[in-house]
Amino acid sequence: MKIRQDAWSHEDDVYLAETVLRHITEGSTQLRAFDEVGDELNRTSAACGFRWNAVVRQRYVTQIADAKRERKERKRASSLHTYQLKKPVMKQEREHTTSSSLTLASVIQFLQQLTDSGVEDQKLRQEKESLLKENLNLLTRTKELESELQKTKQEHRIIEEDYQSLIQIMNRARRMAILEEDEPLAASTFKMDKNGNLEKLAK
Repeated sequence: MKIRQDAWSHEDDVYLAETVLRHITEGSTQLRAFDEVGDELNRTSAACGFRWNAVVRQRYVTQIADAKRERKERKRASSLHTYQLKKPVMKQEREHTTSSSLTLASVIQFLQQLTDSGVEDQKLRQEKESLLKENLNLLTRTKELESELQKTKQEHRIIEEDYQSLIQIMNRARRMAILEEDEPLAASTFKMDKNGNLEKLAK
């Protein structure tokens, strides 16, 4: 299992971008690109996808658009080339076919199989992309929860320090109150004034 905690370097980001752009141009999926980068950098596919969507993709918006345009042009050229290669063959088959209904049935069957295969591939691709997106969302949520936990720990530490300070103040005040209660009262001194009244003398 791949577990890697070190930060992404500039070279890692460039390699990730080049690989994703190449897969887009060649008509492959970003998921395959993440798998390839993960194998090369010893990181998980999900980590590569998270890095691409969260950081790297914004730097390559123009290159992504160019790659998609080139992919479309390649696909169009490939389709045209395939059609030109098959066209004479189909014409020759029509000339040598004795049963037109059988040929039509074969073509329909072939097209049906091709459609079913395409639908199945697309379904699997959509499921994989959905799982990757869910995984990326979970990674993002985990990062947010870790940040909130760190903040809560810091606030708890501050509250704990304030509480300890308050306890110390209360203990100090209690000790001072006890000392004052234990201090004996000094006896008052009086003297007789000239009129015969008692007068308290100051200490």
